[in-house]
Amino acid sequence: MLTTNYKYTIYASYLGYITQAIVNNLAPLLFMIFKNSLGISLEKITLLITVNFMIQLLIDMLSAKFVDKIGYRKCILGAHVFAAAGLIGMAVFPEIIPDKFIALFMAAVLYGIGGGLIEVLISPIVEACPTKNKASIMSLLHSFYCWGTVAVVLVSTVFLRVAGEEHWKTLVLLWAILPLVNTLFFAKVPISTLMEDGEAMSVKVLCSQKTFWIFMLLMFCAGAAEQAMSQWASAFAESGLGVSKIIGDLAGPCMFSVLMGSARTFYAKTGEKIDLLTFIIVSGILCMIAYFLTSFCTVPAISLVGCGLCGLSVGVLWPGVFSIASEKFSKGGTAMFALLALAGDLGCSGGPTLVGVVSGVFADNLKIGLLTAEIFPLTLILCALHYKRMRSDFSP
Repeated sequence: MLTTNYKYTIYASYLGYITQAIVNNLAPLLFMIFKNSLGISLEKITLLITVNFMIQLLIDMLSAKFVDKIGYRKCILGAHVFAAAGLIGMAVFPEIIPDKFIALFMAAVLYGIGGGLIEVLISPIVEACPTKNKASIMSLLHSFYCWGTVAVVLVSTVFLRVAGEEHWKTLVLLWAILPLVNTLFFAKVPISTLMEDGEAMSVKVLCSQKTFWIFMLLMFCAGAAEQAMSQWASAFAESGLGVSKIIGDLAGPCMFSVLMGSARTFYAKTGEKIDLLTFIIVSGILCMIAYFLTSFCTVPAISLVGCGLCGLSVGVLWPGVFSIASEKFSKGGTAMFALLALAGDLGCSGGPTLVGVVSGVFADNLKIGLLTAEIFPLTLILCALHYKRMRSDFSP
């Protein structure tokens, strides 16, 4: 029998974002193991990241059309089944498919589908719950992606150290348990829709609204500002401080995720007292300071502080834009969340790419590459200020 308590829906959604963190962060931790144990070149292995995020982008684009027709429950159950199947496939497919790269490629497609659906569905599922202080709840929800990332890095690192790298398949199968359990959880909890069939704004109507494109740009900049630092934090820690990969992972992306999650949790606890748009603008300014510190400071340890400060600054951006857009377009429905997720994912891809390309032009100088990422928080601040002015002009 279905429970009527929506707090369990929110708990299941927390686990959904931890599943998303597993999908996005587990495979990169195993890249060198794939190279050494499966004999796959790093060039091919890095394509797995591209496959994962390209599949998620595709799901972002298509979900606006099919999610409402199929229903939230069936889609979120399918999302977790695909995520679990991809993780299990990562361990099993290389045993039964002669071409090891094709085996991992197939697994990446499966968990990419699951990750894409989770990203599109979790936010509207929580938004549809009959709760108060939705912006605070949304911020806390998204913090679980950060805590999931930290857990994946720490638990996986400890497991491989204790059990040995030869047991990596056991690690993957253990992580697959969580989406399987959460499938059962989502089968039982109550799930509401944002609105009845026919009430939601269409993609065409949404895209005809100039204000909506401001939110799309805000989401793009939020994703780019976050991932431009996050994806390069480990490499920067290693090159800047000369530490091992393990220490680099802990001092780079792990610290970044801890502080990003802390910012989201902080807003979740204090959001009622703070204007969200103002918080986003201040966060954008802090983000610019963080990139400046990282790029210009000659003391490596202080540059690393800039990495952490960036995590703190971007924490509220992604969930905050979701919340403000939901308030502005109350009938945006699933299509709005899907399009915003698409814009955010494009930023997540474009930000690190820009840093990498510019760094390469300047002899792999990451500091110069990271400096170019200043364009993302700067654009975000200008867009947020423009929307704040618009909102003031139309206030009664």
